[in-house]
Amino acid sequence: MTKFSCSLCGAVWQKQGKTNCWSADQAQAPAKPGYCPSREHLPLINDAFDQYRGSSEDAKIARVATQVEGLCYQRTPGTETINARWTRVEDTIAFAKLMGYRRIGIATCIGLLDETNRLALILRAQGFEPLSVCCKAGSMDKLELGITDADKVRPGTFEPACNPIAQARLLNAAQTDMNIIVGLCVGHDMLFSKHSDAPVTTLVVKDRVTGHNPVSVLYGQNFYYKRLQGAPLEVSAPGAVKGRKDPASKKPTLARGKRRASKKKN
Repeated sequence: MTKFSCSLCGAVWQKQGKTNCWSADQAQAPAKPGYCPSREHLPLINDAFDQYRGSSEDAKIARVATQVEGLCYQRTPGTETINARWTRVEDTIAFAKLMGYRRIGIATCIGLLDETNRLALILRAQGFEPLSVCCKAGSMDKLELGITDADKVRPGTFEPACNPIAQARLLNAAQTDMNIIVGLCVGHDMLFSKHSDAPVTTLVVKDRVTGHNPVSVLYGQNFYYKRLQGAPLEVSAPGAVKGRKDPASKKPTLARGKRRASKKKN
């Protein structure tokens, strides 16, 4: 299996304003790079695209998503200028309307209840029936997960665990047409998406440092970008034995946009 590295085409895009896969005239297109997935896996790519034809739910989602992408932009009369005009909230509303959805579930972090309430008000005003479920529903103690008290944010206090599977099952029981993630933790968002019957989209990605704007870490040569390229992220738990090295620290760091897979231990 080829080690796909489409991210490396970013340099081609910055230099030429196009890539091999985004060129109206293939005769003028940049050369197809050696790591391009279409070199060895074009049949797989074509087969996947066939899933968007017909009347299946996947096909409808693909078509509507493409329509919404077009609606997100507006042209300036008399010029070739194209400007974005919709926020992610508006994209989500447009998508749900064109899909014919009515009941919208919201799986929210407890730290974003106010934002979730505002979202619910907007969705209701747009003709939807919003249903929201908090991550701490049931108020189960984190210690029930098998962690130690030292693993808590505030050791020595009661902290309820997140329960994303319950969030999914509750919204499944409510028969939502579509579910929206608002600020679930990394991992908890995976579990929610895995157990949700309805299609899932993310409106808010949790980032406790950047005000829920994780892509800001990737813009330019800023502090975070340099720090994460130059040294491994230490993730030892608060109660870890002193001197024990984090296994993840043995992984190679990012260099020149390439990520080398670490060896798996048996």
